[in-house]
Amino acid sequence: MSVDRRTLLKGLVVGGAAAAAGPAEASEARRPEAPPDAVGMLYDATLCIGCKTCVVACREANGLPPETPEWTEGLWDAPPGLDEYTKNIIQLYREGDEQSYVKHQCMHCLDPGCVNACMIGALQKRDFGIVTWESDRCIGCRYCQVACPFEVPKFEFHSANPKIVKCELCIHRIKEGKQPACCEVCPRGAIIYGTYDMLLEEAHRRIEASPDRYIQKVYGETDGGGTQVLYISHVPFEKLGFPQGLGDEPVGKMARDVQHGVYKGFIAPTVLYAVLAGVIWRNRRSAGEEESS
Repeated sequence: MSVDRRTLLKGLVVGGAAAAAGPAEASEARRPEAPPDAVGMLYDATLCIGCKTCVVACREANGLPPETPEWTEGLWDAPPGLDEYTKNIIQLYREGDEQSYVKHQCMHCLDPGCVNACMIGALQKRDFGIVTWESDRCIGCRYCQVACPFEVPKFEFHSANPKIVKCELCIHRIKEGKQPACCEVCPRGAIIYGTYDMLLEEAHRRIEASPDRYIQKVYGETDGGGTQVLYISHVPFEKLGFPQGLGDEPVGKMARDVQHGVYKGFIAPTVLYAVLAGVIWRNRRSAGEEESS
């Protein structure tokens, strides 16, 4: 799908008008609901052994190159975290005798900050409630990076025609009747795929069956308004790198509130943004044509 400048400008004006209209109603912190067809993942930190098989499978399924930092002398894949080459990472928390592995990737929020921050609609919750990115609509503003409390979207700084890189839950595999690559290969079943309702039920079942094993909380059930990627753990979630003080307020609300402030009397800022967007879009198209030639 291609987007011309007229479509781009129309999207900006409509987006600005929507942001300016009804701030009281839009800024209310309503509890989002999962889409009827929502799917997701449940990660059980008590089962993960840190093998990083999921990281390798993610690379293979999404055509991403391995990261071989200088200190590895090119001998093995050692990504430091989520970045333009890595959509899924396993990291280690250790403090004294307490330790745990944790998996980080896009949380696929029920009300995503990134989606609300994107004026052109490059990021959207589409099939199965999965947050996906559309290259033809992206102008490279990177507002999505600022709006995500989980610091997930990453920008391809090395490319003349850069992309936003993030986990899209292997939606191409799901549409083929498969499951996300990371879930398929986990040898311990630490990460499982299923419908959102089934995963939430399973998370509570495990906690209730083994109350001494788990923190009495399903992370993502209400945090940030809820996410389709859920976690259970034996270690407090803030120690595993999840944002503190996020609360139950939808993460998309802050992005909407900012827009309502910026776009009150939206005509001037929207036109200025449209001009800038047109320039960026033209440059991205030219860069893409040069790469393909």
